[in-house]
Amino acid sequence: MSQHEHDAGHASPIKTRKPLITVIALALLAAILIVVMLSQFISNMRSVDKDSPAMTPEAVAKRLKPVGDVAFADTGGAAETGAAPGAAAGKADGKKIYEANCSACHGSGVAGAPKAGDKAAWAPRLKAGMNALYASSIKGKGAMPAKGGNTALADADVKAAVDYLMGLAK
Repeated sequence: MSQHEHDAGHASPIKTRKPLITVIALALLAAILIVVMLSQFISNMRSVDKDSPAMTPEAVAKRLKPVGDVAFADTGGAAETGAAPGAAAGKADGKKIYEANCSACHGSGVAGAPKAGDKAAWAPRLKAGMNALYASSIKGKGAMPAKGGNTALADADVKAAVDYLMGLAK
């Protein structure tokens, strides 16, 4: 094997030591320059001008201020205000409570819930009596959670919704 055959397989633009040393030095210089630039960038990100108008306590408080407020409405205040028994179980209140809490399942029969107005489905439940219906509505039964999933409802509100629902089934 001759020297010429061995060199033919390695075609490199750098043939002597001087360009090789120059390329290595430039590569190291570029790497150092990149590290310095990145460290400057990162250190400038962390520094905060405390005299900036954006950093005043008023500006910070304005940025942290809540966007909105939450308000809770009373769903059946008649029972809590000492009204006469049965006043809270009016048709209008029962309808509103039913529509807000019960109609999602009892309107379409989801999870085996008897549909509103289906006399055949409600007949065995009506035979058990209203007290049994009230108890299962307040405590939950089968897939139905207690108070239709709204534990904030008063028992009188649940009874009003049951009365409304039973009125549809009669």
